[in-house]
Amino acid sequence: MVLSTIKQQISIRPARQEDQRQLANLLHVGARLHRHLDWRSPLDWVGRQPYLVAEHAGTIQAALACPPDPPEIAWIRLFAIHPEIPTGTAWEYLWAETQEYLQGVTVAAIPLQGWFQRLLSNAQFAQTHQVDMFIWESQTPLVPPKPVNCTLRPMQPDDLPTVQRLDAIAFEPIWQQSKEMLTTAYRQAVIATVAEGTDGLLGYQISTASHQGGHLARLAVHPQAQGQGLGYAIVHDTLTRFLRRGDTQVTVNTQNNNHASLALYHKAGFRITGEGYPIFQSPLQ
Repeated sequence: MVLSTIKQQISIRPARQEDQRQLANLLHVGARLHRHLDWRSPLDWVGRQPYLVAEHAGTIQAALACPPDPPEIAWIRLFAIHPEIPTGTAWEYLWAETQEYLQGVTVAAIPLQGWFQRLLSNAQFAQTHQVDMFIWESQTPLVPPKPVNCTLRPMQPDDLPTVQRLDAIAFEPIWQQSKEMLTTAYRQAVIATVAEGTDGLLGYQISTASHQGGHLARLAVHPQAQGQGLGYAIVHDTLTRFLRRGDTQVTVNTQNNNHASLALYHKAGFRITGEGYPIFQSPLQ
């Protein structure tokens, strides 16, 4: 079956909860698969729009999901294609309808495969950032932080609304997380801490772990508290907590033009791994 020859037999529609089994199968057997580096699985987004499927004779042949979260940013969470479907044609049909949902929204993607980068470039996406990976290993000496006028403590569920407001202040829109996503991240964290001053929260971090070690997934410092050593104090505290857990290495990702973050992680003893990924964006008018 070639999609372009049976266009009249293909229907594009929103994914439904009853599609979960077919979508799971598509993720397993798909010839081409893009999955966002996400706190949630692709199936968790079913019910949020746009999450569109291309269906033929009752069988889902392709899926494209990019529900906005937060409202002005839509990351491409999933693009999956059945082996019998031409990749470019499936993208053309699904992307055309997806755009109707996203006027005034910036669509972003982290294409880890060359074929997906080419699709995005052909669809007028532009690379806007390059993210590099850094690693810290336990034999690296930790320079003690200078005193900071705040308390570092474990994050609590009641902190999340304030954490989300801090996140929105600390990051440009493309990097911001919604309260829902931060809640999901918090639930998956092995270490989550906040820096609390007399006037409220000044910073936070959320870290995960796998069999390979720890990962500093999220770090933010209030703009008014930046440049005072608080970011380093949070990182130092996090690495110390990982050491207590027995983790011997910790990774972190940051943009290669974020000079403040690069200086912070260099001071903490992180070194670049040579791995990284691009960020593509397309603002839809």
